[in-house]
Amino acid sequence: MDSPPVRVLIVDDDALVRAGLSMMLANAAGIEVVADVADGAEVVSAVNEHRPDVVLMDIRMPRVDGLAATGLLRSRREPPEVIVLTTFDTDDHILRAMRAGASGFLLKHTPPPEIVRAIRQVAAGEPMMSPAVLRKMMSYVAERGGDPRRDRARELLARLTDGERAVASLVGRGRTNGEIGADLSLSVATVKAYVSRLLTKLDLNNRVQIALLVHDAALDDD
Repeated sequence: MDSPPVRVLIVDDDALVRAGLSMMLANAAGIEVVADVADGAEVVSAVNEHRPDVVLMDIRMPRVDGLAATGLLRSRREPPEVIVLTTFDTDDHILRAMRAGASGFLLKHTPPPEIVRAIRQVAAGEPMMSPAVLRKMMSYVAERGGDPRRDRARELLARLTDGERAVASLVGRGRTNGEIGADLSLSVATVKAYVSRLLTKLDLNNRVQIALLVHDAALDDD
């Protein structure tokens, strides 16, 4: 049987953006836009009503911004995945979105095929971190020398086994489960089990936060 479509909720205070995204995604196979709302204050009720798999979330909105709304959603027992979609690409916005629990970060001028691919990717449990965003994040974290987050991150990662640490390091480099499996000679199922264990041990809610912890620890500087 065919897989059910990926259910998408669009959150943006610009009606033209919402309409444009809805029209674009209407032509994407396997994706269904179930609703759109104009502010982060409406997100929780929309998620309760429509049960989306993925939320496309703007950052700047008049009442509740996208970062606060993302945090609210990701604190739920069974949260949808969140892709932050914005015109702003500052280092601070990227890091705040990731710390809030977003699984991806895309600019609004991203070509439609890449937006569609990102939706499918995060719905399948793989974060969407473009190489450009990953490089920006790594550079920004490296420039913040002396940040107390480094010591805390290293303390947490020191609790991991060698195998868990190896998987965490590759997650931090943006590798997919298949790529991690190939690098470490593990099955994809085993990699998924490692990632699940990492989330539990580190008290995190998605792979992007594992990656962020790895970069906070600045492991590549060792």
